[in-house]
Amino acid sequence: MAFKHIAGLAVTAALMSTQVQAKTEIEWWHAMGGALGKKVNEIADNFNASQSEYEIKPVFKGTYAETMTGAIAAFRAKEQPAIVQVFEVGTATMMGAKKAVYPVYELMADTKEPFNKNDYLSAVTGYYTTNDGKMLSLPFNSSTPVLYYNKEMFAKAGITTPPKTWKQVEEDSRKLIASGAKCGFSTTWQSWTQIENFGARNNVAMATNNNGFDGVDTKFTFNNAPFVKHIEQMGKWAKEGLFKYGGRQSDGMPLFYTGECAMTMGSSAGLAGIQENMKGVDVGVAQLPYDDELVKKPQNTIIGGASLWVLRGHSKEEYKGVAKFFTYLSSPAVQADWHQFSGYLPITEKAYELTKKQGFYKTHPGTDVAVKQMTSTTPTVNSKGLRFGNFLQTRDIINEELEAVWAGKISAKEALDNAKSRGDAQLRRFERTQKS
Repeated sequence: MAFKHIAGLAVTAALMSTQVQAKTEIEWWHAMGGALGKKVNEIADNFNASQSEYEIKPVFKGTYAETMTGAIAAFRAKEQPAIVQVFEVGTATMMGAKKAVYPVYELMADTKEPFNKNDYLSAVTGYYTTNDGKMLSLPFNSSTPVLYYNKEMFAKAGITTPPKTWKQVEEDSRKLIASGAKCGFSTTWQSWTQIENFGARNNVAMATNNNGFDGVDTKFTFNNAPFVKHIEQMGKWAKEGLFKYGGRQSDGMPLFYTGECAMTMGSSAGLAGIQENMKGVDVGVAQLPYDDELVKKPQNTIIGGASLWVLRGHSKEEYKGVAKFFTYLSSPAVQADWHQFSGYLPITEKAYELTKKQGFYKTHPGTDVAVKQMTSTTPTVNSKGLRFGNFLQTRDIINEELEAVWAGKISAKEALDNAKSRGDAQLRRFERTQKS
């Protein structure tokens, strides 16, 4: 009997092993490190446990740039993953690689997976759709810039509400410095906040061809009057000490963390980091300022972050699994949990409503500011998003030129003319790759 029992267990174990091996494996390359990476693994594990046919295998590949570059190299070597996370500035590059990309709208139709693009927030998906509304990739971690302010420093300066306009930013900064603050405001990701989103918020085009959506023969226009005036003003504020520059990307955050600057502009997904670094400090979240001489009512801001692209070269069974996973990932419960954990925007209306219903915004004040900022108006061609080839390089160019303005070395007009000229050269380089 013991032998039969052991033999039976062996057969059962073998059958279970076969069933596990029978799961279709789907590789997902991503750029989420630390706690976000652990959450990505948790999402994949939960999906894998929810059904018996597919297994998502997340693989961390480094920075956004490293992940995209690695996926392109892997595709050439025919070793590409089925899913790759690509940051928003890589959208034009991915679109240009038509033979490599399996558009999400096609994937969902081909696999007969239920899919309604109208379930998703248009201000989020606009960045990743064609002009006729076809979704090319699935938004995953989307953020948008907001204004953070130190409520204690505001109270000391006698300021009761955060600024809505750039004029108010100046007025409040003067009051803050008069009350003892070392600087009024700083900014992170200066190209994203002060050029890209300045254009979107104030409904001003940053480039021709509907900000690049209508073709690759695009030219930048961010050296025109509204942008020049804004950067010129910021240059004056830098000279006065109202504005202080702390470096590229998020390098300027310590200026806010330490209380040197009372305000900063940065990613809505940065709130958790702010709370971690400023324990015991009451921090407010407000919408990004706008120029009330350009618009009476501000437009939505545009997103940062990344989306999930599907790469060709895999089996039909793998693609069925990818489609099932995308449906799971878009479900209200999963999206609400990701939004609440990470600070990224929910990608669907239902996830936003579920988060409200769960009372999250009441217990975590400020976390809904970004969602309201993105959804309070219908996106225009100037606030839908951007689609520029080689834009990662152009952002570096913009950074260089703006840094020269903050240092008082060149005028705003000269800086933006230089950035436009150098940026256009990057666009022409990309255009040539699309024609070859």
